[in-house]
Amino acid sequence: MFTGIDEVDWASLRHAYGSAEDVPGWLRALASADAAERATALDGMYGAVHHQGEVYDSTLACVPFLFALAAREEVPDRDGIVELLVSIGARSTDREERARQAVCAGAEDFVPLAGDPDPAVRAAAAGALVRFLHEPARALALLRHRVWAEHDERVQVALTEALGLFVRRHPAHADAAADLLAERSAPPHAPGLRLAALGQLALGAPGRLPADLVPTAVRLLRERSARRGGDPRPPGADTLVGRLRRLRPSDEEGSRLLRTLHTALGDRVAERTALLVGQLTSPDPVDRCNGVWMSVGLFRGWRGDHTGPVGLLGVQLHTDHDRLREAAASVLAELFALAVPAADDLHELVSARPDLWTHRWERCPPTLGPALTALARAGDPRAVPVLAQLLAGPAAPADLGYEIVHLGRAAAPLAPALRHRLGLIEPGSPSAARLAAPLLSAVGAVGDGDAVPEVLRLLSGAPDVPGAREAVAGHAIGTLESLGAAARALPVLHALLRTRHAAAAAGALWSADGDVRAVLPVLRREMREGDAPRRRRAAGQLARMGPGARAALPELRRAVRSGPARDRATAACALWHVGRDPGPVLPVLRAAWSEDPRTRVPIARCLTAMGSEAAPLRDLPVSELAAVRRHRAPEGAFAAVGAIPEDETLLSLCRALPAGS
Repeated sequence: MFTGIDEVDWASLRHAYGSAEDVPGWLRALASADAAERATALDGMYGAVHHQGEVYDSTLACVPFLFALAAREEVPDRDGIVELLVSIGARSTDREERARQAVCAGAEDFVPLAGDPDPAVRAAAAGALVRFLHEPARALALLRHRVWAEHDERVQVALTEALGLFVRRHPAHADAAADLLAERSAPPHAPGLRLAALGQLALGAPGRLPADLVPTAVRLLRERSARRGGDPRPPGADTLVGRLRRLRPSDEEGSRLLRTLHTALGDRVAERTALLVGQLTSPDPVDRCNGVWMSVGLFRGWRGDHTGPVGLLGVQLHTDHDRLREAAASVLAELFALAVPAADDLHELVSARPDLWTHRWERCPPTLGPALTALARAGDPRAVPVLAQLLAGPAAPADLGYEIVHLGRAAAPLAPALRHRLGLIEPGSPSAARLAAPLLSAVGAVGDGDAVPEVLRLLSGAPDVPGAREAVAGHAIGTLESLGAAARALPVLHALLRTRHAAAAAGALWSADGDVRAVLPVLRREMREGDAPRRRRAAGQLARMGPGARAALPELRRAVRSGPARDRATAACALWHVGRDPGPVLPVLRAAWSEDPRTRVPIARCLTAMGSEAAPLRDLPVSELAAVRRHRAPEGAFAAVGAIPEDETLLSLCRALPAGS
């Protein structure tokens, strides 16, 4: 297995963390009789040699030895080695084509592995026949032979997924593979196998699907669950790979089968919703848990009436299954206002389980629990008494203030406690900005004018040394402006005009006395000399000032002609507010809308302000309202937390635009 391993100059090769001199030890450990040693070695391979799918020169050097290990039946856990080989060959990019070529060079070794005595090895090798054998007809013949010879249901599912991959990769030979898939999607095959075949047909040959796809899939899911025993997931070793495997769904195969169907249905939101409802109403809590996690992709990536599935997420909060309840609460916490249909369920859980109000990760400070977070983000005032109790306690989560923002003026009863906590922060301390930012956001949201002295203390009380005052300045300035109290901080604001907060300070000074001339030179300087974020902030302040900032038109005109779409769009919006000439603005906004979806919310606000002058761009919001995907979905359905409310804001702005604008 290791012939020639000592002849490789491993010290001169590299992996993700430097020299690859530790790689031969990992390769040898993959053949160890000790399970923990093998798991640790696989950790090393994935964590360094094939880190996050990357390929290094050491990765290429490992390929022959991995093939040699996979071929020896006495080596335990060879399925993990085969999976690693497939990943090395399949995930390499054009830049790393050598990795694919290295695995393709050993493709013949996958043929006996597809008939290996170990079913886990057979399952891992099935897709490799399609990915790496050069002759499609031969790969299909081997798959067909394995289909008829295989008796293990899990390997049959892997073979079915390999047939689906074949259909998508080799359209000229796809009919025969699609015939096999269609045959396997019908009785008398087992429900899991039929589900797998339906998913692969949906991905590659949708014309072969039954008309009642979703009801059929839901029925098969329940039949499969009724046949499934307990938790099919082995405990796994206490290593990185072992921990990751424990984090996977307890019914990983079932999760994959249903996720394939969701992926294939794509923009068919009504059918995906019906499928999700079927999952969330399953008698099996494992199926429901898988459905909860799959709902994230639908909610984040697609628009539609999600009331029914969200209500069913609320139902899961009453289960005795901790994992299912935690999953439902976590997903609801991402939905913000869309979680309102589950608000009663959230309130019931929060009221009954004070132990869930906070969550403490190992070696980390407490954070707000997902159920309470979801209730607050939904804007439900029933969260206020619970948040008050937390604020009164000795260890209120540091992030609590950010969630109070979503309650707005309904959180006014929390104002005294927020002021008290602001008073405990030492200005200029290393943790001042981290602790103050959420509290300042909350103070501004509830409109607590009595908190102004504490805000001024934080802003002006910091040591007059580089960076100390700036750390908290941005948050404090915004809070003072929202409270209408910027005039009480004039000396500090003037001092900040030479810092990275110059634009915010200038805007606050203008809001205090309305004197554009006093701050215009600062904003023009920021537009000329600042980095991209500072230019965007300066343009935003100029837009607020409107025609009074006409002296800055040269800088704004220059800014709309170059740079990323986000910068051009911000400058173009400011250019209209200041110059009120739509001519040079509309083409920039149209281009930015298409180039960078992040620009759409501010552009929609600008179009609203432009009124009838925005008529040439009316097609943009009309098209947006007709789109089924959320505007950030092209970047991936699993966008950051906050993508859903941002998209809902965009839809509201587009709906509010007059039909004639």
